[in-house]
Amino acid sequence: MLQTVATLYQFVPLPDAATLAPVIEGLCKDLGLTGTLLLAHEGINGTVAGSAEAIAAFLPALNGPDLFGGRLDRLECKLSTAEAPPFARMKVKRKPEIVTFDGGATDPADGVGTYVAPEDWNALLDRPGVVAVDTRNRFEVALGTFAGAVDPGLSRFGEFRAFAETLDSCTEVALFCTGGIRCEKAGAYLKARGFAHVHLLQGGILKYLETVPEAKSRWTGDCFVFDGRIALGPALAERPDHPPEALR
Repeated sequence: MLQTVATLYQFVPLPDAATLAPVIEGLCKDLGLTGTLLLAHEGINGTVAGSAEAIAAFLPALNGPDLFGGRLDRLECKLSTAEAPPFARMKVKRKPEIVTFDGGATDPADGVGTYVAPEDWNALLDRPGVVAVDTRNRFEVALGTFAGAVDPGLSRFGEFRAFAETLDSCTEVALFCTGGIRCEKAGAYLKARGFAHVHLLQGGILKYLETVPEAKSRWTGDCFVFDGRIALGPALAERPDHPPEALR
């Protein structure tokens, strides 16, 4: 049965993460959703899947008075589909960070850079002197990336901090990742260290693949996703030619 998949995140102060976690998990199970959601004092991140009707009910309920109470005013959410359930069960986890980086020392609320809409991304890449940097792990980069982008060779995201030390703070940097969350952390880290020209692909690679026609796309290969579909291509179509063992 066709599933709707919602990939979402928002950095938002969440001092009540511990009390929200079981309530959110109960809501997801009541709606028959599967997936993984991470909660931390800095916000929410994750992916859930279910029927189109269940996802349509989940998103407003998540921001309703019993849960986030309107705090999700900048929720970054991408919808796609899966031919089969991409998760085995539903999990809501408490974590120190919603994307592991430096233990929470970097706060995106302090500034992350300039967001660039997917339809404007190609023009940015063509600008002289702009350095595009893939902030994802190296196995993700191996499946696909933007032509000419720098691969820092990360085995885990926290290693971006060491890579940043190799960059000149005068460099005009264009950051991208799967959905946008790692770019926000990386952008905040660079801004805090004096980088004046930091750009982020708004909505990440997923939004770019959804928005930009394949004929105009600068993307090469496929985009790894953290669920049973493994990878997505243009228009967020499933790419079944990447078995899980190929990523080991």
